[in-house]
Amino acid sequence: MKSYLENLFGLPGKVAVIIGGTGELCSHMANGLAGAGAEVVLVGRDAAKAETRLEMIREIGGQGYFLPFDVTSKEALQELLDAVLERSGKVDILINGAGINSTTPFVEISEDELEKIVQTNFKAVFRACQVFGQYLVERGDGGNITNMGSMAALLPLSRVFTYSATKAAVHNLTKNLAREWAPHNIRVNTLVPGFFPAEQNRKVLTPDRVASIIGHTPMNRFGDADELIGATLLLAGDRAGSFITGHELVVDGGFSSMAL
Repeated sequence: MKSYLENLFGLPGKVAVIIGGTGELCSHMANGLAGAGAEVVLVGRDAAKAETRLEMIREIGGQGYFLPFDVTSKEALQELLDAVLERSGKVDILINGAGINSTTPFVEISEDELEKIVQTNFKAVFRACQVFGQYLVERGDGGNITNMGSMAALLPLSRVFTYSATKAAVHNLTKNLAREWAPHNIRVNTLVPGFFPAEQNRKVLTPDRVASIIGHTPMNRFGDADELIGATLLLAGDRAGSFITGHELVVDGGFSSMAL
């Protein structure tokens, strides 16, 4: 049974780049990829946080390293790709997981705040897909891109206007790229977490909002970051997910299934 599951979900010899890999959710996803045999590259800004995440990976026998990059320019993303290719020789999997949030009332959102969130949540994903997607197309050996989406992109949620709009753009971009690159055997999907404890949503999780979320979630709780690992491996795997592209894989405890 073990060999069958390893054959289906294993990622030996694969190299996975996780942008935002030092964050709460993506670091657990990185653990899952490393546990399945991939070499993981955590991309972020905080070296101390990265070392903590890498220690978690080493504890399960995984391999990985940290690259400190600000991915808000195409030039930096090309430098990132070049650095990974120099050290690891290739890239097979890209996860775009960086994101920021804001609770500013709609009519008070400034141009600077709007641009900051658009830059991080959408433009960085757009550029990463350009740089890494071009590499995968030219390499000619397939590949996988998973973009982190949001429940806010599927259902209207109060207080997070710019976050919702930028994540909706990511969902749409993913579907267009899935169609564009399917002939090259490059699969592009969106992983859509429900409500998980994460850095970007702590500022909006007031007691009344937490109660509202729990009341709207049939499983009556928040998700645990490890509960994203199975979905991550499904989308990343050449065998398990070989015919899945352009998909929005929702992991939300039933939140999106509940109206009243």
